[in-house]
Amino acid sequence: MAGNTGEPGASVAGRVVAVLRAFDEDHPRLRATEIARRAGLPLPTAHRLVQELVAHGALSRVGQDYVVGRLLWDVGLLAPVPAQLREVASPFLHDVYAATLATVHLAVRDGDQALYLERITGRATVPVVSSVGGTLPLYATGVGKVLLAHAPDDVRRRVLGSLTRITPYTITQPGRLRDQLDRIVRDGYATTEEEMTRGACSVGVPVRQRGEVVAAVGVVAASLARDRDRAALQVAAQGIGRQLNLLPSLTG
Repeated sequence: MAGNTGEPGASVAGRVVAVLRAFDEDHPRLRATEIARRAGLPLPTAHRLVQELVAHGALSRVGQDYVVGRLLWDVGLLAPVPAQLREVASPFLHDVYAATLATVHLAVRDGDQALYLERITGRATVPVVSSVGGTLPLYATGVGKVLLAHAPDDVRRRVLGSLTRITPYTITQPGRLRDQLDRIVRDGYATTEEEMTRGACSVGVPVRQRGEVVAAVGVVAASLARDRDRAALQVAAQGIGRQLNLLPSLTG
């Protein structure tokens, strides 16, 4: 259950947060009864809050289900890290797309997940499961592996302790993935081959601000021209890093 604020005396704000926290990667669409259960709220209370959130654009209705609304993403973009990164990275990401014609990603680590801040794609690119504002596992994507390789030890331990097979090619052996993460740190880039989606390969490189990895950029394609793709990404990452160095630290 996502939370429990149904107890007497819970604030209105606390109940609203409980409703929003009922949604997660595994529960992107919920009915009112499910929201009430996961938020720990009486059904009438949950229903009233849901209707108010829909009216204000924080939630949207799709048939009998509810999904997170556009308002939350628009507000989220005002947070310093996503706003600065997307603004700085945008021209460099378009350069990568022009050079590779592959789907281009910009991502940051959000806890134990990769949060996608930007995606550039075209008609000729392979289908991908990423979405702007969405998250994917760190261990199964190019950008995610870069972020995991440079994550704190406690994050690495948690992720390595809960590897789940997504495709037949997903690496689920902790020792094998640990070796790969060490190699990513040493070599400066990560690759995947059909580990997140069948028919899709990826490569990712780190974006650094004053020497610290704050994001990752990557491309996804049916097959990778690795030298060319990696070179385009590294040029972009260096350019983004140079611009970020002119700004206050993204990590505080």
